[in-house]
Amino acid sequence: MPTTKITIKPHLAEYSMSKWNKDETNYVAFPSNTDLYITVFDLLQKRPADCQHDFGNLEIAIPNRRADEDTGFRKNPEIYNYLSSRSCRIVERRIETLFWADVHQFIDERKIKGIEYIESIHTFLCLYKIESITEDALIKNYYRWRENIRKRTKRKYQRK
Repeated sequence: MPTTKITIKPHLAEYSMSKWNKDETNYVAFPSNTDLYITVFDLLQKRPADCQHDFGNLEIAIPNRRADEDTGFRKNPEIYNYLSSRSCRIVERRIETLFWADVHQFIDERKIKGIEYIESIHTFLCLYKIESITEDALIKNYYRWRENIRKRTKRKYQRK
C-alpha cells in the first residue's frame, strides 16, 4: 500500500496512531467514511521533481477511491502521493480538531458518571498511549473551552 509521511505535533501523531492504526502496521489508514479521508485524497498531488523522499512523524496510507463515473478521472496512488507543507498544515488542523473534540467529549461523559476531570484525562492519555503532552495542558484547554462554550451569566438584580 503506498504511503506518505507528514510532520505534525507529536501528541497528534500518537493520537492518530492509536485511533486509526488497527492492524499494528507502521502507517495510519483513515476510514473511508471520514472527512479526513476525503481531505487527504483532495490534497494529494504529483510529487515535484526536486522532492525525492518523505520525512515526518506520521505515515499515512494514500487513499484510493474508485474512478468517478462522470469524468472517469481517478488519482493513481502511485503518481499522486505527495502532500505539500500547506496540505500538511490542513491535515494537522483537522486531526487537532478531532483530538480536542474527542478529549472534551470524553471528559464530559465521564463527569456525568461522577469521575473527576484529572482521572478522566489520565485515562484518556493511557487509552490513546499519548506521552508527549501533559495532563495540565489538557485540563487547562478543557477549562478554557468550557468557559467559552458554557458562558455563565451573572444574576441580574432588580432595583425597586
